[in-house]
Amino acid sequence: MIPEAFGSSSATRRLLPAAALLAACATGGGEHGQKTAPAPAAATAAPADPAWDQVPAILARIVPPRFPERDCDVTRHGAKGDGRSDSRPAFTRAIAECARAGGGRVVVPPGDFFLAGPIHLKSGINLHLHERAVLRFSTNPNHYLPAVLVRWEGTRAYNYSPLIYAYQEKNIAITGRGTIDGQAGTDGSGWLDLLELEPAPGKSRDALREMGQNGVPVEKRIFGKGSKLRPQLLHVYECENILLHGVTFTGSPFWTLHPAFSRNITVRNVTVKRSHPNRIGNDDGFDPDSSQDVLVEGSYFDTVDDNIAIKSGRDKDAWLGPPSQNIIVRNSTFAYAHWGGLVIGSEVGGGVRNVFLENNWMGQVGRAIYVKSNTDRGGFVENIYARNIQVAKADRCIMLESTYNGVKDHPHPTAFRNLHLDGVICDEANHGVVSEGLAQLPIRDLHLRNVLIKEARTPTQVANTVQARFEQVRINGQPVDDAPEVR
Repeated sequence: MIPEAFGSSSATRRLLPAAALLAACATGGGEHGQKTAPAPAAATAAPADPAWDQVPAILARIVPPRFPERDCDVTRHGAKGDGRSDSRPAFTRAIAECARAGGGRVVVPPGDFFLAGPIHLKSGINLHLHERAVLRFSTNPNHYLPAVLVRWEGTRAYNYSPLIYAYQEKNIAITGRGTIDGQAGTDGSGWLDLLELEPAPGKSRDALREMGQNGVPVEKRIFGKGSKLRPQLLHVYECENILLHGVTFTGSPFWTLHPAFSRNITVRNVTVKRSHPNRIGNDDGFDPDSSQDVLVEGSYFDTVDDNIAIKSGRDKDAWLGPPSQNIIVRNSTFAYAHWGGLVIGSEVGGGVRNVFLENNWMGQVGRAIYVKSNTDRGGFVENIYARNIQVAKADRCIMLESTYNGVKDHPHPTAFRNLHLDGVICDEANHGVVSEGLAQLPIRDLHLRNVLIKEARTPTQVANTVQARFEQVRINGQPVDDAPEVR
């Protein structure tokens, strides 16, 4: 469990500019009241990186959808908030009526609403949950048939419907202060029977990956009934103008919030939490996938797997793109992640570029800032910028690896280039800075500036990394002004 001091979803943690953060550490202050190490001797403000001048133009394109002033209450269509009755037909009727009328809010009043199957959103619909409204989804996989088109862990296929799904829709939203619970970690959950995790081979997963590699037409990649590919909690596919605001998401069978091939996405003041028994892994919090113009702000993540993982498809099935690009993550809290906090990869076959990470705080994470891929993936990761990131505890504070899962001798490496991290402060890490490229394709243009890692058992592991610059980097109280090639 994470102490309350690690943050909450009800308030956005205020972070200071990099130089001020380092100065606070030097005086032993710090926003969290923790003991701190001295700052680098020259912890002065640096000229702004001109790359950040792109951010206003990106933000100007990210405009939340607007909806007509029309409310369709699900209870008027027969929904019962008694926690037992199947309210899915009522939700379906309310969404259809509201869409026919030209759009508006489908309102979920206080109550505990059970749904024996998915919600499919339509253009112009804002699913609005009252603060005391809870949606609880069935955990019977058969309730999520027929199969629909999805991108599953980077490969396109037909699979169980995600619990909330939209395909080629525009102007859709989920807002309010209520809770959406996939119940994947509950006793008796049918999703538990679909687990196919390493090291045991997953027959359904491996069959899909083989189809993607062999170019099997997507319409012939039929999974769902009889397979073991768990669905996402929320999956929007080829959609535009998306807003998620204020809602809590928990108990996802698989990735929690997953837009694919979509654009103009705003995620503001949402909470994503682990299912309490932690029986379901692969519960990434937010995975923008071959999507562009994305803003995440004021949000709170607590997951078993990655909190945020930016992706663009897996291996050959993704090489035609499109990339994920123009993504901003700011003013958010990453309370706990067994694996990663702010992550790019490993499915980056379509490429990732122009990512801006700013003013974020992490509690206890496996890898704080993590870029991962391998020689199956192809694609590229470029133009990644982070500033003013605070980390309480991590296994690895900064980690870049081109050999994810030990795959390093296959023919499709990923190009990592132009990665700039400024103002990263970590209290405790097993490994401080790890940059592991490939001899045939080194990591290029890695720039670390104003990085303070107070305690690290292994300060640096840098290999096959060229044009690396370390400025005002201090680990274990010692300056690290170069990027030594050490193991």
